[in-house]
Amino acid sequence: MKLTVLLAVFLLFFTDQSSEGKSHPKPSCPYPPSQWCRSLEIALECKVQKQCMELTATRPDPAVPPVVVSLYYESLCPGCRAFITQQLFPTWTMLQDIMTVNLIPYGNAKELPSANSPFTCQHGQPECLGNMIEACIINSAGHAAFQVINCMESAANVLNAAQPCLQLYAPAVSWSNIDSCVKGDLGYKLMHNNAIMTRALNPAHNHVPWVTFNGEYTDENQDKAMSSLFHLVCQLYKGGKPPACTGAQVKLDRSLC
Repeated sequence: MKLTVLLAVFLLFFTDQSSEGKSHPKPSCPYPPSQWCRSLEIALECKVQKQCMELTATRPDPAVPPVVVSLYYESLCPGCRAFITQQLFPTWTMLQDIMTVNLIPYGNAKELPSANSPFTCQHGQPECLGNMIEACIINSAGHAAFQVINCMESAANVLNAAQPCLQLYAPAVSWSNIDSCVKGDLGYKLMHNNAIMTRALNPAHNHVPWVTFNGEYTDENQDKAMSSLFHLVCQLYKGGKPPACTGAQVKLDRSLC
């Protein structure tokens, strides 16, 4: 019994000594972690002011607008699929704090005055269906839509991947909702809007993928986007560059378990 008490006292002393000089918040902090950086007073009380200052320093300035990247594409175009999965989605994953992505699935399709088949597509009717499915997903899935579409475009069969990708990345959106959109008036309205936006491009597009930055197209930016979109977005952003752009190292807690 006496040995147990001595051991407990030793462990308590060792724990107190080992925590000296570290900036970890003490268990007595009355605020949940989500509020630690809400104010300087809370940060001081929870002893995380240094970490909060570092976090604030890496955030983009809200007064600086993000780089708006708009992609005009087709769901079954090999070049579009490669650009989405190898350039656009990886760049967005790392730089989404300083960029906004607009996806416009239509590309080289044509809108026809026909009630039965109002659209024709470069890669046939399956592509028209893929375009409409992705337009409906963009309309319904919000922020998760890009993840769903990247999942589809990464798959061997884009159309077959639509439902499982939706379930994986946007489980709150039911497939029946997308199916109703595709088979109803909404899907055609969304595609009509995409047709209008694509036809309004100036200069007019002559291939896909066609990429605009902040609403403008240049051959130079198109070429840069095809080879290194990440560096181009960093270059175009007018605010302080995030650590991902500068290669600066972010200090992390070096404690080990």
